[in-house]
Amino acid sequence: MRTAAAILSFVLAITLLPVQPATAATTTAAATAPAAARLPGGKTTFVVSQGHLKTSSRQNWVRLATYRFATDGTVSAAGYLWWQRHPTARQRTGTVPDPSCTTKAGGSGTRPRACEVLTAGGFTGAPGERRTGTYSVAGGVLTIRWKIAQTWTEQWYVRSAPDGRLARLDLKHSTLATHGYGYGSNAAAGTRRAMTSVRAFRGSLRQDLTSWASGKLVTSAGQPFGHSAFRACAATTSCLTYLQPSSRGACQKSGGCPKYGGGTRANVSSIQYYLTTISTSDRRDTLWHWCTCLAMERHEFCYTGNSHVKPLMQIIDDTGAFRGWVGVEASFSTGSRATDMLAVLRISDFR
Repeated sequence: MRTAAAILSFVLAITLLPVQPATAATTTAAATAPAAARLPGGKTTFVVSQGHLKTSSRQNWVRLATYRFATDGTVSAAGYLWWQRHPTARQRTGTVPDPSCTTKAGGSGTRPRACEVLTAGGFTGAPGERRTGTYSVAGGVLTIRWKIAQTWTEQWYVRSAPDGRLARLDLKHSTLATHGYGYGSNAAAGTRRAMTSVRAFRGSLRQDLTSWASGKLVTSAGQPFGHSAFRACAATTSCLTYLQPSSRGACQKSGGCPKYGGGTRANVSSIQYYLTTISTSDRRDTLWHWCTCLAMERHEFCYTGNSHVKPLMQIIDDTGAFRGWVGVEASFSTGSRATDMLAVLRISDFR
């Protein structure tokens, strides 16, 4: 790094040079200087989730990253990778929701249990991946060519929100990924909204998701995400909680709860949900959920088995308003890779 003195000397040297009149050569060079690159949707900063999810593979992966586009045609990415080749254990976040939004009694109350929230391994730390590349936009399609050891090209359809405050990326093609979502604005990467704003958001959030589990792909679209149903915590303001009273497809006798799940005499099919801020200086949040009956089967208060950990990044528009999340699931099984749970998802009002 140049010292302040060196920089000052350099500036003074420039200012002492005599001013020369423009020549034909310099005029031509200025006229042929490359034009500024067209930003995707006119936006500089995007949050992006993507994954390689194939039924026959046991080397699937998901990524969550921030993309930054410059007008000189370059793009940089900083993010997180979760890969079946190198599975990571769930990680403690240090957040335990307070008694105003949880319970220590268990049972079938209206509040989730007072448990420390977990997330995917590595998500509480700095991004483990950084890369640079070049990009172009033509015909409503963004093309990115990453400068890495292997060929990695991404193509995304660029869509603009009706209000012009947000741009959306829909994956068209990638040499490495099979699924992906992205959203961008001109808000700085460090701009985020508190959980009070998330809960108070008046728009309708819906989830689109492609998940991999036990060698099968499941795709769902337009699932309502009831953010307003979450309970705010009085002391742990970085966290929201929700106890879903029952579920039809999950937490069943045939789904790992032979004694306590739905369809048993106990008939417990509730789900414990926790939505937590990971960092106040960037877009990271996380969603953690698990079937109550699974903890009961193991005689645990807080479930230590294969819970669902879903790292998220907030979607923020040009005004700094919250518009949802892009996210992934990176729930590696405590058993074999065949029972991992991976997913690429978005929860947004602009889909």
